[in-house]
Amino acid sequence: MNERQREYFRAKLLAWKEEILREAKTTLQQLQDENVNHPDLTDRASSETDRAIELRARDRQRKLISKIDAAIARIDDGSYGYCEETGEPISLKRLEARPIATLSVEAQERHEKREKVYRDE
Repeated sequence: MNERQREYFRAKLLAWKEEILREAKTTLQQLQDENVNHPDLTDRASSETDRAIELRARDRQRKLISKIDAAIARIDDGSYGYCEETGEPISLKRLEARPIATLSVEAQERHEKREKVYRDE
């Protein structure tokens, strides 16, 4: 991977992280503003369910931020774009679709098959 490609993926990862942080800030503000005690039990239950779903999504995105940071660190140390399992280059198409990828498509498929086998036991 050349320097231009590394800079492209760094910019893409940083923009993705900024978007997640902006959405989290918006969600936090909405949750604070929406702190309304609904008199109707159905409305209250619906509101609580919506909050729980939103918080779960934000938690997943928080975990995604650590993966983005790890990908940026791999760009810095020169290991970005190489499969952690095989050491082979990860295709640019895969990195474009999933910039935080650490495994090549083939290695990911093997990993998922092993996971499925162990899960079924």
